[in-house]
Amino acid sequence: MIEIKEILIPDEKSEICNSILSALPTWFGNDESIIDYTNKVKQMPFFAAYAKDSVVGFIAIKFHNEYTAEVCVIGILEAYHRQGIGKMLIESCESYCRASQKTFLTVKTLDVSANYEPYDGTRNFYLKMGFLPLEVFPLHWDKDNPCLFMVRTLITS
Repeated sequence: MIEIKEILIPDEKSEICNSILSALPTWFGNDESIIDYTNKVKQMPFFAAYAKDSVVGFIAIKFHNEYTAEVCVIGILEAYHRQGIGKMLIESCESYCRASQKTFLTVKTLDVSANYEPYDGTRNFYLKMGFLPLEVFPLHWDKDNPCLFMVRTLITS
């Protein structure tokens, strides 16, 4: 059984982020990027997924303004992919953002033009979660890593 917990202690957020991202070199193979995320998440709303007593995934939320929040970073150990944990983490993020009266939730991911197969599943996951492609920023990260900007509304009618 998977349990989602909000993590409030900055160093615990950082430790979870570092351990999960370091175990995912296919998606997070850049040490500089991992260090950047590890430092950033300390000040962000943060949820972790636990299988028994072990952390198997997490999500960190960045607030941009009164309307918009972003999935800054999400990571799930590969052995736990395709078990509904990502959905649980996104749903926790959405609930938190709705309670904070946000209208939109965004995410940045690698665009299909990069021709990197591991991110095909990532993009499909975001589509299934209701995110829609908005724009590609070819140089947001660098020329080899074009950024796909996706958005979903948090307003329910």
